[in-house]
Amino acid sequence: MQSFFFNPMIHSIKKPEKMKTHNFLPEKLVPLLILFVLFSCRPQSPVNIEVMNRSAQNMEGAAANYQNYCAGCHGFNLEKFEHKDWMYGDSLNSVFESIKYGRIEMGMPGFEATFSDDEIRELADYTKKGIPQNRIQLGEKTDSAVHSSELHRFRVDTLVSGLDVPWGLEFLPNGDLLLSERSGMLYRFTASKELIPIRGLPEIFVKGQGGLMDLKLHPDYASNGWIYIAFSDVADEPGESGGNTSILRARIQDDRLTDVQKIFNGNPDTDKSYHFGCKIDFDKKGYLYFGIGDRGERDVNPQTLANANGKIHRIRDDGTIPDDNPFVAIDGACPSVYSFGHRNPQGIAVHPVTGDLWESEHGPKGGDELNRIKPGRNYGWPVISYGINYDGTRFTDLTEKEGMEQPVAYWDPSIAPCGMTFVTGSLFPRWQNNLLIGSLRFQYVERIELLRNRVVHREKLLEGIGRVRNVKISPEGLVYVAIEQPGKIIRLLPEDL
Repeated sequence: MQSFFFNPMIHSIKKPEKMKTHNFLPEKLVPLLILFVLFSCRPQSPVNIEVMNRSAQNMEGAAANYQNYCAGCHGFNLEKFEHKDWMYGDSLNSVFESIKYGRIEMGMPGFEATFSDDEIRELADYTKKGIPQNRIQLGEKTDSAVHSSELHRFRVDTLVSGLDVPWGLEFLPNGDLLLSERSGMLYRFTASKELIPIRGLPEIFVKGQGGLMDLKLHPDYASNGWIYIAFSDVADEPGESGGNTSILRARIQDDRLTDVQKIFNGNPDTDKSYHFGCKIDFDKKGYLYFGIGDRGERDVNPQTLANANGKIHRIRDDGTIPDDNPFVAIDGACPSVYSFGHRNPQGIAVHPVTGDLWESEHGPKGGDELNRIKPGRNYGWPVISYGINYDGTRFTDLTEKEGMEQPVAYWDPSIAPCGMTFVTGSLFPRWQNNLLIGSLRFQYVERIELLRNRVVHREKLLEGIGRVRNVKISPEGLVYVAIEQPGKIIRLLPEDL
């Protein structure tokens, strides 16, 4: 299948206004000032214009290197450093070492082969200086403003703010909103705008990209009350570090989880703290789908059927394995595997009309993908890819290979696509069955029109709104957006019905 190149534009940074000058010196003081200057001036060392220019050029080079190699994970305006939460120390030397040698357990590569020591030192200094004064202001969209897209006009309504990386969203029949924070908190947000904690969660491995992740109600929730929760689980063996991606189901009673059952455990454990997946969705037959990333072991996990990592999975609502899963009869294969060869699935959504399963995937630098998932297929990671390593080096020269699926589309540069949903309901009729996908890196929601499983049109919505973690459609058809930085939940209210 032919791929489409997506070329998102980088937001331009606003320039500060030019300062006006004013003549504020009283006229009678001018002669005294002249005398003072004449008698007090001494020869000074000449300003080294060449050094000043070289310093400015070095800073410009560091800024360019940051945007090209670092912004995708740390934010175009150094947002991740805003609160100076330096995990390995905030001295210039510690930042230098992190850039040069990487922090593999956190998923950060080393750039020793990409930059000289001088360039790394300049990049460390640039990062240490913190948030630029002319940064893009996150959340510039105000609740009172009416926004015009190509097909609809809408307002932005902020429901709750001050959250710590909101992840999952789900809507209870009484109108309350369930939401999860990656930090390990589960809340019920009520119609009276109360944020009530839900107790009874198991121990969660909260580190790096790991924590409490997606939520999903059972299709027959009204009858059985089951809620499905994806989370990064602690290691099975006592005393071991790290963990895996797990799925549990539970019911809620008096704001506490009851009948808690772990129905999937994504072994093997690893001490890496990234590429957990994990979005979840049900299809029309009641099967539960979810994706787990390669867990930082790209050369081992994605291309073997022997473990759960780097795969899309399908299970029944109680965790048992469907008889027609594609690899259920293969000795040694993980029986829940539905497709394999994935890097880090970050969006899962079932098409409301066709029932097809769609997935958005974090690729490497310049290799994010949109895939239509077919049972038993190999999606190629890391044998084929349209991306390269974050440090600019290549890990494969292949973009296609017999027996491996091509993406429906891919993004270059990478947008870090996250949660996604299909538009349903009657409130945005001209977006019906369009895909909405959040962009962490470029801070917008992307609307994608599909025709016969091909991308035919795309539009950016809410540019500059912040790092979009998830997009969901409420039962009545409103668009809800979870923004991880600044941490808040917003919804789009139609203005043209």
